[in-house]
Amino acid sequence: QVQLVESGGGLVQAGGSLRLSCVASGTIFSINDMGWYRQAPGKQRELVASISSIGKTNYGDSMKGRFTISRDAAKNSVFLQMNSLTPEDTAVYYCRCRVFLPRVGDYWGQGTQVTVSS
Repeated sequence: QVQLVESGGGLVQAGGSLRLSCVASGTIFSINDMGWYRQAPGKQRELVASISSIGKTNYGDSMKGRFTISRDAAKNSVFLQMNSLTPEDTAVYYCRCRVFLPRVGDYWGQGTQVTVSS
């Protein structure tokens, strides 16, 4: 079993920054990719950013240029630096980890709230 623990959410003013962290623990030999998704009230969950095992990154359109995803493979951790935050970034942010070994699995964290005030 794999557990994901997110941290770093909170309340910030528009224009501010936050850094989210996620650590995956459990029986993990190889991870395909890790990423962040978000879900605002009344909206579907959407991709924020993802990073593959070889460091290839992918961002949602509204996050490009403002958010940066990074990864510490040795610690099974992923980070999201969020800059120039706007109230539209307010959402619950979820960490996702797709494991390859010892068995294929798709895991999600519990979510961390990010609130951006105007």
